[in-house]
Amino acid sequence: MVLYRFFRALFRGFFKIFYRWQVIGRENIPQEGGLLVCANHISNLDPPLVGSAMERPLSFMAKDSLFKIPVFGAGIRSVGAFPVRRGAGDRGAIRASLELLSAGKALCLFPEGTRSKTGEVNKGQGGAAMLALRANAEVVPAAIIGPYRPFRPVKIVYGQPVDLSAYRGKKTNSEMIEKATEDIMNAIRQLLAEHS
Repeated sequence: MVLYRFFRALFRGFFKIFYRWQVIGRENIPQEGGLLVCANHISNLDPPLVGSAMERPLSFMAKDSLFKIPVFGAGIRSVGAFPVRRGAGDRGAIRASLELLSAGKALCLFPEGTRSKTGEVNKGQGGAAMLALRANAEVVPAAIIGPYRPFRPVKIVYGQPVDLSAYRGKKTNSEMIEKATEDIMNAIRQLLAEHS
């Protein structure tokens, strides 16, 4: 936790100095209970931006190849990142995510699955909605408004939790997950439209 706070302070300084960051909507982040922060994805700088703007510690899934890089892999693991195999249903990553959320911790996912080259929000993958419903976790949408250009503003906006009550308490199926995913992605799109 000490290391996490150190890197959070370091990145806060970095984003304030080099990207004149603006943080909006911190009051929308629940301070306890399982939480999924779902954001659009435009840059490799997105994870530290989303995490450093929050007071709650935030865990991340990261592609497994990053953990094979000496020093860097150990560093990201020490601040709460865990590996996921992209392009496959990684049961270990799903289990780790559910354990985190069920323990009342916070996890960040980028439901698009990969960075958007155009800045447009792509179609979401179903993983975030599936995790939220299975763990009964809150979902806070987040909009990253760039692009990242030195000494130009970057904005991170946290929205109000997405209302998934229509899907809770029922057996999850693919149609339900698809609809919940679209609700999450629409909430991200709405934040982008309101704050761009």
